[in-house]
Amino acid sequence: MENYDVVILGSGPGGYVTAIRSSQLGFKTAIIEKESLGGICLNWGCIPTKALLKSAEVFEYLNHAESYGIEVENFSKNFKKVIKRSRDVANTMSKGVNFLMKKNKIKVYTGFGKINSDKTISIKGDKEESKISGTNIIIATGARSRDITSLPKDGEKIIGYRKAMVLEKQPREMIIVGSGAIGVEFAYFYNSMGTKVTLVEYEKNIAPIEDKDISKELSKILKKSGINILNSSKVVDSKIVGDKVEVTVESNNKKSIVNGDVVLSAVGIKSNIENIGLEEIGIEVENDKIKVDEFYSTNIENIYAIGDVVDGPALAHVASAEGITCIEKIKGLNPNPIDYNNIPGCTYCKPEVASVGYTEEKAIAEGYDVKIGKFPFSASGKAQASGQPNGFVKVIFDSKYGEWLGCHMIGSNVTEMISEAVVGRKLETTGHEILKAIHPHPTLSEAVMEAVADAYDEVIHL
Repeated sequence: MENYDVVILGSGPGGYVTAIRSSQLGFKTAIIEKESLGGICLNWGCIPTKALLKSAEVFEYLNHAESYGIEVENFSKNFKKVIKRSRDVANTMSKGVNFLMKKNKIKVYTGFGKINSDKTISIKGDKEESKISGTNIIIATGARSRDITSLPKDGEKIIGYRKAMVLEKQPREMIIVGSGAIGVEFAYFYNSMGTKVTLVEYEKNIAPIEDKDISKELSKILKKSGINILNSSKVVDSKIVGDKVEVTVESNNKKSIVNGDVVLSAVGIKSNIENIGLEEIGIEVENDKIKVDEFYSTNIENIYAIGDVVDGPALAHVASAEGITCIEKIKGLNPNPIDYNNIPGCTYCKPEVASVGYTEEKAIAEGYDVKIGKFPFSASGKAQASGQPNGFVKVIFDSKYGEWLGCHMIGSNVTEMISEAVVGRKLETTGHEILKAIHPHPTLSEAVMEAVADAYDEVIHL
C-alpha cells in the first residue's frame, strides 16, 4: 500500500491548489478526484459560466452596435455553439490542471475516496478499488446544488446550475429561484440571449448579502433589461403540466402562479460530506459543515478540512487560501489565520458587482461612526466613453481612525477593481492615503479615489 505525506480528497480550487503548495513544500502528495480535475468551479462553475456570460456580453454589444457608431447586419446567435464554447473552455482548463499535477509530481487517483477508521483511504474507481494511506489527510470535497422540498429537481424541467450550463435548447421562459451570484448570473445570461426570465428571491432585496444600495441599483438595472423580479417571495409548490412548469409563489401572504419552460433552483449549496467516512472516524459535523479550528484541523489528529465543507464563504478563492494556510501550518511555517472580513465577493452579471468588508448597515450595527462616499460611473469619462455609465463605487470609513471598513461596487469591470480595496484594507490604508495615491486617467479605477474623496468632502468630478 502506497503511503503519502499528504492525501487530498477533491481536486477543486481548494484541493488542487493545496496539492501544488504541498508538493512545493516537499511533501509526497496524492489527490483523489471522482470526476474531473478542477472540481465544480473549473468544470461546472466559475470558469464555464464566465464563458457563457462573455457570449451574452458579445451578443449584447452586437445588438447595441449602432450606439457605438457601428452598423452590423445579419448576425444571429447559435445557442448550441455558445454552450459548446463554454464546455471547450472548461475542458481546456481541466487539462491545464492535469498538466500542473504532472509538473508538480502529484499522484492523481481517479475514484471516490473514503477515509477508514485506521486512517487509510479506500478509492473506488469505475473498474477497480485500491487503498492508500496518508500521514495527513485534507478533505476538500466541495458542495453541490441544494434541494428544497417545494422544488424537487427532475433534471429536465426543474434543474440545478449544472444542467443550466448544458441545455440543448434555449427556453423561451425561465424561472430562477434564488438571487445570489449563481441566480443573478444565469438571469443575466438567459435574459441577454432572449429568454423571458423571472427571478424569485425570498429576501427583501436581490443579491441579499450585498450592501442595500448595491442590491437596489442591481434590481433597477435588471428590471430595466426586462427581468421580472419577485422580492420577499418564496416557492410553496411546483408541478409539471404538459411542457410547462407551474410554480406557486407566495408574496406578502398572497399566492400566484408563474409559468416557465424551465425552472432553475439556485437556493444555495449542500456540502459533499456523505459516505466519505466522517461518521466511522468520529469527525465532528455541525449544520452540514465539518468543524475545524483556525488552521482547518478537525477534532481528529492529522485530518483537516477546507473549502465548501467548512463554515465560511463558499468561494473558490477562499478554498484556495484555506488550503495554502492549512498546508503551510502542517509544514510549520506559522501562517497567519485568514481574515474573513477581508474576502472579496464578485458577481459577474452585467453590470458586475464586487464588494469587500462591512456593508453600511453592518458597520453601523458594529458601533462604528461612519463616513460614506459614493461616485457614480455616469460621472466617469472612461465609463461614458465605454458606453457603460451604469453603477457606482461606495466606500465606508470609520470616522474616528480612518479605517477602510468596506467597499462596494456595481458597474463595468468592477470585479477587476475590487482588489485595490482588498490590498488597501490588508495594509490598513486610510482614506487620505488613497487620495494621495495618484490614479491614472481616464480609468474606471479613478472612481475608487473619487468615492473616497466624496467621503472626505474633497470630491472633484461630482
